[in-house]
This record gives sequence, structure tokens and C-alpha cells, in this order.
Amino acid sequence: MLMIPARTPPHKPVPDEPGIEHRLALCRAAISDDTERFEVSDLEARREGPSYTVDTLRELRSAMLDSELFLIVGADVAVGFPGWREPAEVLSSATLAVAGRPGTNRGSIERALAQVEGGDRARFFDMPEIGVSSTMIRDRVRRGEPTRYFTPEAVRAYVDRHGLYTGGEQ
Repeated sequence: MLMIPARTPPHKPVPDEPGIEHRLALCRAAISDDTERFEVSDLEARREGPSYTVDTLRELRSAMLDSELFLIVGADVAVGFPGWREPAEVLSSATLAVAGRPGTNRGSIERALAQVEGGDRARFFDMPEIGVSSTMIRDRVRRGEPTRYFTPEAVRAYVDRHGLYTGGEQ
């Protein structure tokens, strides 16, 4: 699995955004115990401007011609998929794999995806919904509440060490 943090997320402003270098380091910390199955790429970090998934998939497709690509998103993200840049091309470049999220029902996702050519090819994970999100973790950090068990220890230590999401040093 390849994790690619966005240099500049076009649809998701984050309060106290620490910057791409910290987000790359956080991803690396998150996978540090399982680098056989996970990898972090700085592909979007090297590109200027907003990070559009369609551009990333074009790059990946040209580098990995014989690979089948899957784009994993949460249900809350999938509902807004029709508003993405060139969503039909995203769906022709990769299979959209949707993970359930609390508060977003499958019907609303299917209705949203029906607005995009190829939306019927999306696949849904059959897994329990996990009520943990990056927003929830950042909010807990901001309020000084513990994040243990919500995120890998290496991520928690990095956030603490650099004072991320608290208005601290960064």
C-alpha cells in the first residue's frame, strides 16, 4: 500500500496545518512497524500547487503500467467525489475502494457516485466502521486530551515532540 500525503489538499483546509514535511514524517512514523506492506511516497510533495488525485494517478499509471491501482477513500470523502477534478478520469485510472465511516450511509455514496461516469465500478469494504478520524485526533491534541490507542505510538510521539496541532513550535 502506497501512502501519498497531499502537498496542498484542495478541498480540506486544516487548522494549524503543519506542512507537507511533517505530514510525510507522520506517515512514515505510522508505517514504521510494517514497511514490508506499506510505503510512503513524496510524489505530491514534489509537485507545486494543489494536489489533485487525477494528476497523481496519471503519474502512477505511467510508472506502473502493469499494475491495477486502487484508490482507498473514506465514505465521507466518497460522498463529495463528484466535485473532484476530473472524477471520471480518476475512476478510469483506479478502482475506487470505499471504507465505511460513521454518519455516512452507503445509499448517499451510491447516489453521489452515480453522477460520475464509472461510479458504478466503486467497491465497498466489508469491514466494521471505526470512529477514528484525523480531525478527531487533531481536536484531541488541540484540547490536550490523550490520543493513545487512537494512533500509532510513533505518530503520537512525533506530534508531541514537534508540538503539532497545538499552536506550538512545529
